[in-house]
Order: sequence, then C-alpha cells, then structure tokens
Amino acid sequence: MADDYGIALGMIETRGLVGAIEAADAMVKAARVQLVGKEKIGGGYVTVMVRGDVGAVKAATDAGAAAAERVGELVSVHVIPRPHSDVESILPEGLG
Repeated sequence: MADDYGIALGMIETRGLVGAIEAADAMVKAARVQLVGKEKIGGGYVTVMVRGDVGAVKAATDAGAAAAERVGELVSVHVIPRPHSDVESILPEGLG
C-alpha cells in the first residue's frame, strides 16, 4: 500500500446491513472514490470503507452518512486524510 500513502480513508459504521449497503451505494455515486471493503463488527454493526483523495472521500462520506440515516441506523462517520503506514497494517485484509 506504499503507493496509496497519502490517500484518504473514509469509514461509515451502521447498525444493520441495509444502511451499510445504502451508504456504500451513495458514496460511490457521490464522488470519485473506490469502495475498498466492509467489515462486520458484530452485534449487527457493519463498517464500509472507501479510499480516494481527501475532498472526494469527505464528499462521499457526507453523502453516505445521509443515505444511511434515511434507511437505517448511522453509528459513526470518520475520514482519516493520510493514514500513517502503521495504521495501514491494522486495516482489514486487503485494505492495508
């Protein structure tokens, strides 16, 4: 992932799969981002993650959060502008 250092990571966590899917759909439609995965946390929590430039990821997570709130339970939204390489190592398989 050395080539992706400096690429933002956006995360939306929902309670329930429907909200997560709706968020993912809205994010990739709203901005030029790459959907890089989802992580089932347990207890019905699902986190969906996108990568791209900071502005695109921010726009995508804003759109995804609004979409998730309409159909499900939004838990959290966060953008890390430039994840440190040490953070990359703890991301779910295939993201780091």
